Amino acid sequence: MKAAYILPIGAILVTNTLFLGAAKYQKRAPQLVAPVPDVPLHEQTIEILKRSESVIPPNLDAHPVVTVYNREAIVPPQCYTQTEGTHNPCYVCHQSSIPGRENRMEDFDLQIDYSFSDLGTLNHWKNLFEDRTARVASISDEKILDYVNSENYSELAGRLQEAGFEGWIPDLKNLHEGADAFDENGFAKDGSDWVAFNYKPFPSTFWPTNGSTDDVMIRLPDRFRTTEDGTYSIDVYKANLAILEANMKGKPEIACLPVDEEAIGKDLDGNGALGTANRIVEVSSFVGSGQWDKIDTHLYPEGTEFLHTVRYLGLGTNDEIQPSPRIKEVRYMKKWKSYAKGLYARKYQLEAFEKEVGNLPGYHNLGEWGLDNGNGWALHSFIEDKQGRLRANTFEENLFCMGCHNSIGSTVDKTFSFARKVDGPAGWGYIDLRGMPDAPNEGEIAGEILTYLERVGGGSEFRNNDEMFERWFNEDGSVNREKVMNAKDVYELITPSRERALALNKAYKTIVEDQDYIYGRDPNLTPPQNVYDAINNEETPTLPNDRTYTWNIMLDWSKAAQSGSTLSLNESTTEKANP
Repeated sequence: MKAAYILPIGAILVTNTLFLGAAKYQKRAPQLVAPVPDVPLHEQTIEILKRSESVIPPNLDAHPVVTVYNREAIVPPQCYTQTEGTHNPCYVCHQSSIPGRENRMEDFDLQIDYSFSDLGTLNHWKNLFEDRTARVASISDEKILDYVNSENYSELAGRLQEAGFEGWIPDLKNLHEGADAFDENGFAKDGSDWVAFNYKPFPSTFWPTNGSTDDVMIRLPDRFRTTEDGTYSIDVYKANLAILEANMKGKPEIACLPVDEEAIGKDLDGNGALGTANRIVEVSSFVGSGQWDKIDTHLYPEGTEFLHTVRYLGLGTNDEIQPSPRIKEVRYMKKWKSYAKGLYARKYQLEAFEKEVGNLPGYHNLGEWGLDNGNGWALHSFIEDKQGRLRANTFEENLFCMGCHNSIGSTVDKTFSFARKVDGPAGWGYIDLRGMPDAPNEGEIAGEILTYLERVGGGSEFRNNDEMFERWFNEDGSVNREKVMNAKDVYELITPSRERALALNKAYKTIVEDQDYIYGRDPNLTPPQNVYDAINNEETPTLPNDRTYTWNIMLDWSKAAQSGSTLSLNESTTEKANP
């Protein structure tokens, strides 16, 4: 996958800046460690992390920028894939803008051309090149199962509070229990108003077969959960969640969870009476206290929050793959500032100018609130320390998140999963790949996974997933289309065997032990062969036009609703190739 050169507009690297109205500033002085002469600062940071048992690890007494190992950490490892003029995993990230959306990155050309900065031409993701075979072999199956089945989430909030953490503190009780923390409609049982939704994982880094399970929850601000007089109403909340979904997907109406129209005082389904609505036919305005918020399609309202956990490959009673109790990362993002689409367009234009003059990317450091992506979102995460306890991310560990959630052309308001939610009521609930059909993307014909396998030539960007190759490819390297299309569901297509799951869990555990996330988080067992250690923008082989593709991140669930994932063998996945 070819790299975008990314620069959020107007962003500079500063410390101890706060957002959300700037009414509050980080007051607790950070714990600082004096740097050691003649030792790279990023290596000193790693050693501090190995020794620290604090939920807020100490920082070097230096400006965050100078401690960074990879100033181009926003360019992910997958961007160094060898495409060999044929294999194109780049298309799911790098796309031209779609009319009506805020995303004006216009990076379709990165399917064809390498456009790395001088710094970015070197592949800094050193963990890609580490052979973990011996270390993985030294970890027994029993040990890794005990590890992934022990939870590390429930203590996090208390530890952060005790440490005086100033940023967002996880507030969803029993999240480590996965589906058991939510009711059948996805609402958190603890009353925190987080709502889980069922979505199709983004190809292919987030396919379980490539190393992790995950889940995503959304929470709308108070005004979208209350009636006009400020009284909490689950019916108002359900209606507004559906209205938001319709507008994020550009739909004129949408099916919804049952809503008591009398509680809202509005005829949502347009039948002329106030009863129980199962469909909302007018989605141009929210209801309740949020009705005065301006709606613009494909944009979240100010104050929207997302909670995302990345987990190990858990094994159920019959070795079925499921989210593990242990959490690799707790990721949080909040839209603290809304912008009009016209301003986004100007931001992207200015970003292109900055790229042209060769400026390196920079972001506002919000201290314990994470980083501001320059487009209204603040992002922060917690990750495992050497002992497996969750701790706050470092500055550079947060920097890793900026590329995907800021400057690639395929996202919708800088996010991935909500646009890929199963439509309507069926999509409200904890993620479950069982029974989920391989729905095609909007504008496509064949299933998304089948299409990806054919365009990429493997089950991962690096084409190093041997199990996926054995399952879904012929010996000549072509995809066994009939077998793929006859797969029962998405679960069957993209979850690993027990043996692979255990091996991937062990591989990631070695990264936890090393605390060197800044070198990469991909749990590869051996170094992938199809990856460059360096790129030459002018000479490295690129893809021809007929191996590039237009693509829409959203899914057409209606094409798969009646017939599951099976599609006609006569339907081609390559019709969208550009001439």
